[in-house]
Amino acid sequence: MTEPREPISWDECFMQMAHLIAMRSKDPNTRAGAVIVDENKVIVGLGYNGFPRKIREEELPWERTGAFTETKYAYVVHAEANAIYNSNKPVKGCTLYATLFPCNECAKTIIQNGISKVIYESDKYHDDPIWVASRKLFDLAGIEYVQFEPNNKLLLVPVGSG
Repeated sequence: MTEPREPISWDECFMQMAHLIAMRSKDPNTRAGAVIVDENKVIVGLGYNGFPRKIREEELPWERTGAFTETKYAYVVHAEANAIYNSNKPVKGCTLYATLFPCNECAKTIIQNGISKVIYESDKYHDDPIWVASRKLFDLAGIEYVQFEPNNKLLLVPVGSG
């Protein structure tokens, strides 16, 4: 009788899915993805970074420098927020998997929607004020956040991610 093989962990599975959905992003510099799962490990929301619905990609800039309204930062909806907006049921008590540690604006959205845990892969902006504020918000709200450490090589890691 053949023994069953050991599957990848749920964390690896959902982080891999976050990388896959990140590939939908048209951002030429950073592709971010997020997956929200409930207590039964059922996916309830997916998101990637991009412009709001009904706005054609060529109507807004993807630049990273310049006046605020001439950069992507004024217009892009982050993966974590999009996953919440795209959820098919309330996300209270859910876990969010993100390819990047959430910024302060996403942290506020995560807190307000009742997500209880964030599992993130990259923390490349750790010391920037926006991400310092994010951790402070999570700490004050009692949101658990854990850096993902894979046991296996991730199969899908898009260029420009984390």
